[in-house]
Amino acid sequence: MNRASSQTVSGMRGFPRADGRKGIRNFVVVAYLVECAHHVARQIAQGYQTEGAQLIGFPGCYPSDYAQRVMEAMCTHPNVGAVLLVSLGCEEFRRGALLDMVAASGREAKLLVIQESGGTRATIAEGRQWLDAALVRAKAAETIPIAISDLVIGTKCGGSDGLSGITINPAVGRAFDRLGDAGGTLMFEETCELIGCQEHMAKRATTPELGRELRAAVEKADRYYNELGHGSFGGGNIKHGLSTLEEKSLGAYAKSGSRPIAGLIKPGTRPPKSGLYLMDTVNDGPVRYGIPNINDTQTITEMVASGCHMIIFTTGAGSVVGQAVAPVIKGVSNSRVYQRLAEDIDVNGGTIADGTETIDDVAERIVAAVVRLASGHPSKSEELGHQEFALSYKTYEPAGPACLPV
Repeated sequence: MNRASSQTVSGMRGFPRADGRKGIRNFVVVAYLVECAHHVARQIAQGYQTEGAQLIGFPGCYPSDYAQRVMEAMCTHPNVGAVLLVSLGCEEFRRGALLDMVAASGREAKLLVIQESGGTRATIAEGRQWLDAALVRAKAAETIPIAISDLVIGTKCGGSDGLSGITINPAVGRAFDRLGDAGGTLMFEETCELIGCQEHMAKRATTPELGRELRAAVEKADRYYNELGHGSFGGGNIKHGLSTLEEKSLGAYAKSGSRPIAGLIKPGTRPPKSGLYLMDTVNDGPVRYGIPNINDTQTITEMVASGCHMIIFTTGAGSVVGQAVAPVIKGVSNSRVYQRLAEDIDVNGGTIADGTETIDDVAERIVAAVVRLASGHPSKSEELGHQEFALSYKTYEPAGPACLPV
């Protein structure tokens, strides 16, 4: 991987969008705007997953600025080519504003209101008729060559074990270094799993002011979880060999690589330029709405809302998740779990512990998996039809100017 950031990579092609971004998929999204519309939306999308239809949604009835921003970001994501919104009709989601935003982005968009469309059967029939035509147009869309510098890539870990911090996670970090050197935009997350690493991150910040913001974000996570009476170090981690929160934090931190940290972003905020970014995933203010991220899928959703084309997900215990809008590459820390879940895992990092490969060897395979995905080939979770999506209530204040140095 060289430093020619604008150089296209053979085989990699994308769908050009009006805002200048390029998608590596051209999904047609069916989005429900309250849980009461979920069944109808699911029935519309059912059977079309392999054709490129994806189901997303927000279950809440009451308004949420955070959920509105995430849904707007999802429906105008570069991997999305068209959007069908499904509303019950009496929820407080600002569906008209979302419809207008999608249309203004140059995407095909349609709104179905169940209370005005004749109920369940009539809405499903109208939705499927629209989806049939939209998928045909999506498949016929033009593609253009793309470069690594066109990609935004996130990384996340879940079900970490005692080998995660010395095999697959440092291999992802080494791959992040290579992708960043080639002009890619990269992000890591979960400040609650980086407690104890704040001084290391501050030293990597591009400005002293950003260093203070990175420290403050991790200290906020520590306070929040102490007040909540809950931590990210779970029984599953202990069962699979992790001994302390410090060990888990250092293992998670290894995914970020070694390059300078260019900024601190919040869910839905897009990095303004290439480089490495930390995402703050903990609510601002006092404890509200319970646990900030209810599962790995919600964290992935937040990185996708900030523009990630794909996610590199690492595990030790094993995971099968994908994502509705951005494909997921899954890497595992040990060969035992890889052999058990070979149909679900893309990259085996256990070969490092086995002594048959180095960290650099596995990093090279991760970069190759990124190129393969951006060339239109499916990940394991895509082959199996995974389309996980989770979104709940949260609250954030706007980030200060020190978080994104010019």
